[in-house]
Amino acid sequence: MFAPRAGPPLALGAVGLVVLGSVALLYGALHRPEVAVPLAGATLAWAFFAAFFRDPDRPVGEGIVAPADGRILAVDREGDRVRVATFMGVTNVHVNRFPLDARVAAVETLGAGHRPAYRSDARHNRQRSYALETAAGPVEVVQMTGVVARRLVSLVGPGDARRKGDRLGLIVLGSRVDLLLPADRVTVVVRPGDRVRAGATTVARESL
Repeated sequence: MFAPRAGPPLALGAVGLVVLGSVALLYGALHRPEVAVPLAGATLAWAFFAAFFRDPDRPVGEGIVAPADGRILAVDREGDRVRVATFMGVTNVHVNRFPLDARVAAVETLGAGHRPAYRSDARHNRQRSYALETAAGPVEVVQMTGVVARRLVSLVGPGDARRKGDRLGLIVLGSRVDLLLPADRVTVVVRPGDRVRAGATTVARESL
C-alpha cells in the first residue's frame, strides 16, 4: 500500500518504464550503454520512491502512540508541556498518524529555514503545526522540514475528527515530527534512542 496521493504517479512511472523497456527490447537497444544506463537509473529511482512512499496497515498501539516512524531524538519538559521529538530517516515510513483520538482545532504553517532535523535548533525550521483537541487535553503534532525534506503534506484540516492511528500527513524525504503533550496529564514511556513506529508504538500513557 502506498501513501495517499502517491499511488497514481508511481503507477504512471511504472507504466512509463515498462513502455520504454519494451521499446528498447523491440529495437534491440537494451545492450547499448546510452540506453541501458539511463533506463537502469530510472528503474532504481522508481524503486527508491516506491519504497519511500510505502504505507503499511498496522494494528493501533495502546495509550498515546507515536505520530511518526523513526528514532526518539529528545524528551524535554517545556513549561506545562512535554515534547517528544522523533527523527525520521530516509528509510522510515513517512506517513504521520494521529497519536490518539482527536479533533483538529487548527493547522498552522510557520518557521523558516532548513536546518538539519537532528539539531535542537531545527524546531525553528519551516514547519506545520496541528493543534488537536483530545480527551487528554490539548495536544500538538508538528511536522518539520530538514536539509533535504522540503515538502509537508496535510491529509486533514481544521474541524476534522480522526481516530488514533489514522493518517494525519506526510513529509517528503526525511525530517522530524514533534509531539507536545500536557505534562500533568501524561507519563512518557520512551527515551532518546528508542525506535518507534507511527500508530503502533506507545510513547506515553495518560496519568491516573
